[in-house]
Amino acid sequence: QVQLVESGGGLVQAGGSLRLSCAASGSIFSIDPMRWYRQAPGKERELVASITNSGITNYADSVMGRFTISRNNAKDTLYLQMNNLKPEDTGLYYCNAVLTSWKGPKNYWGQGTRVTVSS
Repeated sequence: QVQLVESGGGLVQAGGSLRLSCAASGSIFSIDPMRWYRQAPGKERELVASITNSGITNYADSVMGRFTISRNNAKDTLYLQMNNLKPEDTGLYYCNAVLTSWKGPKNYWGQGTRVTVSS
């Protein structure tokens, strides 16, 4: 079964750091691209950062310079290093990726991991 599983969320004080991980599992031929989204309470889901198989990255303006997205292709794992966290970074963080299996490409979402930043 192809799936994405996130980990690494938690409670942190403003100015602190967290590292999120997202592991893809199953019979996967390729994964491209990989993205992190987040959804704050009462708000729509927004794109935080993305990375291609070749390592090209993009970030939302609100996290530029504080968050770093990376991936380990050998482990089919996506990461999000979050530094200098702010209360407005609080929300559910979702991993998203287009995974290609023998059934072809399909968009997958993880179950979400909660990040809470206290002031």
